[in-house]
Amino acid sequence: MEYTFLDFLTLIGSLGIFLYGMKLMSEGLQKIAGERMRSILSVMTSNRILGVFTGLLITALIQSSSATTLMVVSFVNAGLLSLAQSVSVIMGANVGTTITAWIISVFGFKVDLSTFALPLVAFTIPLIFSKKSEWKNWGEFILGFSILFLGLGFLKSSMPDLKSNPEILSFLQNYTQMGYGSVFLFLGIGTILTVVVQSSSAMVAITLIMCSKGWIPFEMATAMVLGENIGTTITANLAAINANTNAKRAALSHLMFNVFGVVWALILFYPLNGLIRSILESTGGGDPNALFHRMDELSRMYDAETMNGITTGTLMSNPQYAAIHAELATMGVSVSFALSLFHTLFNVCNVAVMVWFVNIYVNICTKLLPAKAKKEEDSHLRFVSFGMLSTSELSLVQVRREVRTFGTRVARMLNMNEQLLEEKDSNEFSAIYNRIEKYENISDRMEVEIATYLNKLSEGRLSSEAKEEVRVMIRAISEIESVGDACYNIARSIKRRNEGKSVFTNELNEQVKAMFALCYRSIDRMNEILEQNEYSLDDMRESYDIENEINNLRDSLKVKNLEDMQAKLYEYQDAVYYMDIIDECEKFGDYVLNVVQALVEKKI
Repeated sequence: MEYTFLDFLTLIGSLGIFLYGMKLMSEGLQKIAGERMRSILSVMTSNRILGVFTGLLITALIQSSSATTLMVVSFVNAGLLSLAQSVSVIMGANVGTTITAWIISVFGFKVDLSTFALPLVAFTIPLIFSKKSEWKNWGEFILGFSILFLGLGFLKSSMPDLKSNPEILSFLQNYTQMGYGSVFLFLGIGTILTVVVQSSSAMVAITLIMCSKGWIPFEMATAMVLGENIGTTITANLAAINANTNAKRAALSHLMFNVFGVVWALILFYPLNGLIRSILESTGGGDPNALFHRMDELSRMYDAETMNGITTGTLMSNPQYAAIHAELATMGVSVSFALSLFHTLFNVCNVAVMVWFVNIYVNICTKLLPAKAKKEEDSHLRFVSFGMLSTSELSLVQVRREVRTFGTRVARMLNMNEQLLEEKDSNEFSAIYNRIEKYENISDRMEVEIATYLNKLSEGRLSSEAKEEVRVMIRAISEIESVGDACYNIARSIKRRNEGKSVFTNELNEQVKAMFALCYRSIDRMNEILEQNEYSLDDMRESYDIENEINNLRDSLKVKNLEDMQAKLYEYQDAVYYMDIIDECEKFGDYVLNVVQALVEKKI
């Protein structure tokens, strides 16, 4: 067989089109129902059965168990799902991914959907260029569906014709009769190829094509499917490398669940294959191994050129060859149904057994990956990871969580300022001041890290609403960082006061504390709003009222300060330090209000 490098590139390109179609379809659906999907996972209860059905539904919709698992690991990383909840959702995702095989079996082989793909693309053009974002998202979803089956058609036609040229496959054919040795070999092949391709759905599609054309026996195809179930876990584990401990545990539970499932399937491998054959034969489908044996028989009867003409259907003018081609096509459909049935039966049985051991999975993962000692002042982000950008529409949930943490961390700085104001011991004063300075540096880094992550997200395919949310969050984190700067400036003013040997009167201290109290109210209200998903004008009015109180207090204290200096109640330098602190508190209130405006005005 003459199979050139260009033919190989065509095969890789066909796989690329298939994967791109799947990605486009998944992203389009995330844009259509992203917020609803976020809500479904966010309100997930501890009911393991509900978790399984949620994972099944999400994966069936977005046609990618890897995307669902990434989503789940991301949500665990963001603290929106517990480890136990994530395990049940991942189990459901394994069942949901079998839908891809059934779609290919029902439509991809019985009907050549690639012939309808281009007309379907034409149908999406007015949707994609529509001014309404919802119509655009639907157009993107349908376009992805079309490209997926176009890629599948290219895959079928660009696969090397191995049966017409048995010397290419001879090295594998020598290893198909070694019992469990052959099973382990093809299981390893399925695992490695899925790790390389990074999509079990794509590898299942390729396995279906190979098996339906009689290139490999049915049992070896089922072994490859088992290997693909292990290989698909690599995506989540790679994504969890930079995530927190719970996210790593969720990814590990995915690997454990699939490996344990494959172990029991290997123990019952031949009985399980016998059950599939019995089901298929009882429904009139015939023996799924018949195609491989028939192809082997035909390859000994006809030369390579004739075999190529029979399998591709180019010799239809000859009634004998046409009949053989029709026979092989029928057998191919039967084999694809058998493989889809095996894939589904394995995953359903695996979930039905393993769902009752969720707590055991959690305990094992917790012991294998113990929690690290928590560092309160860790500068790294807790809930977002740059390895988790595959579900960009859904990653905004993690960013929201990170922004809330950012707001809470900055609020601590104000509390430290109050401690600093009253501290008399020089050593303790230095320790508190250094802590505030460290927090300010952390605040600067958090702003940069979150903004960088948001910019990375915006490079992906986001809906117009999500792009607007990215813009709002970038503005919000910039203002939160300014709040941290104001806190640091207050600390610097207090330090200058101490270095200048200035001592505030009791009245001045009480007035500064009164200003701090208003600042507490403003930032506490800001953090309450950050915790909400929906905002109203009332939220902003309350923040405006607090800011007005801060401004009014600043103005009144400014006037009183002039009067007290004229009355010689304290030194001029004391008044300077005092007003520096008051002015920074007023700026603090402005920055907090800016955060609230960014959030609320976007929703109104």
